Amino acid sequence: MKQIQPVQIWYKGQLINATIFNLYVISDNLIDTAIFYYALYSGTLDQLGILLSSGNIIMSGTDYTTYESSPTSNDFAYSWGASQLNLILI
Repeated sequence: MKQIQPVQIWYKGQLINATIFNLYVISDNLIDTAIFYYALYSGTLDQLGILLSSGNIIMSGTDYTTYESSPTSNDFAYSWGASQLNLILI
């Protein structure tokens, strides 16, 4: 999980700040594509709070090649996922 610059998300009739970004791989064909599940929460790294938004994003092409060969693949995946969702990691 990573902290993000707060992003307002409409949740049950009100705007709530998402401050936590979680990301993990749910499928990887080990050739050229990985599917990641993401979730945005209110709260802190110690106490997640409310799940405000979630979904899947697909990595392929040069992004996948870089991810697969990176010695810091987790950091790369979080940076990539944040960029796909227009989030800013802090």
